[in-house]
Amino acid sequence: MKGKHVLLTGGTGGLGLGVTPTVLAQDPATVTIPYRNPKDVERLKSIFSPSELARIKFLAANLDNEAEVENVIDQMVQVDVLIHLVGGFSMGKTYEYSLENWKRDFDINLNTTFLVCKHSLKRMLQQGYGRIVTVASRAAVEPVGELAAYCASKAGVVAFTKAIADETKGTNITANVVLPSVIDTPANRASMGTENAHKWVKPESLAQVICFLASEAAKDIRGAAIPVYGNI
Repeated sequence: MKGKHVLLTGGTGGLGLGVTPTVLAQDPATVTIPYRNPKDVERLKSIFSPSELARIKFLAANLDNEAEVENVIDQMVQVDVLIHLVGGFSMGKTYEYSLENWKRDFDINLNTTFLVCKHSLKRMLQQGYGRIVTVASRAAVEPVGELAAYCASKAGVVAFTKAIADETKGTNITANVVLPSVIDTPANRASMGTENAHKWVKPESLAQVICFLASEAAKDIRGAAIPVYGNI
């Protein structure tokens, strides 16, 4: 990804804290990171060196708002790479699950993916180059009980990404999706305990797969759903 302009959504989250350093190590020209909470930006600023921060552009944006997504894209010189990490996880028995929560899960997992991919793809088609990497879940292909909304919305991410890959055949644009199992983030440790954390997928490990798919070396991989399951 050397010299490329990368849009990295979710870069301030638990997964993003593992992926962002790996992306920066690829020596892109700039990494644009949308954010909602200024405190998350301050946390990142305390982690990265001044030379790394010089290549990061932080933009306030709500990614389920189309106008704000368009604004992010408009402020980028180019959109060579899109790495979309934004997502959310929630549980509940289907017969008790509210429609409000169902819609919220689809907003954060699928609708943000649609909006960010839509407007990034538009720029990529104009440029004649692009790499799109989305994040779904093992639960998208191996659904489990009490995760109906999460499983369904992440399955939508898989289908949507594959559809983009089919649309962009014959171009120098690729779209692929990764399917992690449980990711070893602070939030997951807090909610699930640490007993099995050694078996979970490390963010840095997932980042290596993502960065390969986002690179020029992966030009012949399109429409792939890559399992990254750790030892679970």
